[in-house]
Amino acid sequence: MSNRPGSPLFLARRSYRFRRLMDAVRLLPVLALALWMVPLLWPVPDTGADPEITTSHTLRYIFGVWLGMILLALFLWRRTARKIAQENQS
Repeated sequence: MSNRPGSPLFLARRSYRFRRLMDAVRLLPVLALALWMVPLLWPVPDTGADPEITTSHTLRYIFGVWLGMILLALFLWRRTARKIAQENQS
């Protein structure tokens, strides 16, 4: 593996962090889908038994994940917007 002459061996810290931040933004829908699939793994109670996990618990979980993804997306959006603004100023 040879480097071109004059090319840096490592990425600049600012560039590296911005790329990892953008990776997190791209991974967010996959994370949301995986978390929304979790209720499918919960045990299904018999028809005559008292269910331990009710529909209301499941709906709270789904909307909690939804709200959490919105808040995480807002956080990541603010971080990326700040990084882009810093890049444009310099």
